[in-house]
Amino acid sequence: MIRLGDDDQLRARLAERLDAYGLQLQSVPTQGAIPGTYWGESEAGLQGVTLFVRDDTPLHSALHEAAHFVCMSAARRSGLDRDAGGDDAEENAVCYLQILWCDGLGVPREQLMADMDAWGYSFRLGSAARWFADDADEAREWLQQHAIIDAAERPTGRRRET
Repeated sequence: MIRLGDDDQLRARLAERLDAYGLQLQSVPTQGAIPGTYWGESEAGLQGVTLFVRDDTPLHSALHEAAHFVCMSAARRSGLDRDAGGDDAEENAVCYLQILWCDGLGVPREQLMADMDAWGYSFRLGSAARWFADDADEAREWLQQHAIIDAAERPTGRRRET
């Protein structure tokens, strides 16, 4: 499991990536409670324009919550505190985007997807890798429709607004 405390350069690259979307990465002391966490314990938390993490926060959790921030409507983003909400289509888009972000972070997609599986993400084909390769067309199209990724599946740096 890749954790944010494992690599200071990874954390810096993540902070830079999130800053491009107007999301600030905020570290919490190791034993401190994570504000805005939906799942508790070491899982990332969202409040407003801040993503809270600790050294023991898994990378997949930070990416997932950050992707929720990017994929939610501006109206939901304005009142964001803990529960990102969204429908199934948006949740799938979030999962797809977090996998795409690996490329810019220097993290192998396969490792992130294995971490997603180990945590308990559930895909009808049985694994994140199989879903991403064979069943994620609607998620990719959703992201393209909202201009979050381009036709070549590169993140655009834009957030969903409507």
